[in-house]
Amino acid sequence: MSKVNHAISRTQKRQTRVRAKLHGTAVHPRVSVFRSNEHLSLQAINDDLGFTLAAAGETEVKEKGNKTVRALAVAKLLAEKMKKAKVHAAVFDRGSYRYHGRVKAVADALREAGIQV
Repeated sequence: MSKVNHAISRTQKRQTRVRAKLHGTAVHPRVSVFRSNEHLSLQAINDDLGFTLAAAGETEVKEKGNKTVRALAVAKLLAEKMKKAKVHAAVFDRGSYRYHGRVKAVADALREAGIQV
């Protein structure tokens, strides 16, 4: 097995392991993080209905700075959208990413904005 396939399968295993323990509802949606090398996007998902309640990405934010600063702005935008949808608590889904750097900054920014994570 090549190293590329092995790395992909480890990532998928890690994501499956994290996702198996989480479930979003209408009251506590799952906040899913997608992190690429350049951008970050967030979604608040109701898994009961398979419906996205709110979403935010770096393309919507005109923030300048490093990736962490832009991630904080995206998290604040998502928190505003969640409050408009009358959602005040969420389950944080880090996916296959470590709880470190941009992912941790997003969770902290959601907490500061008043969303119980």
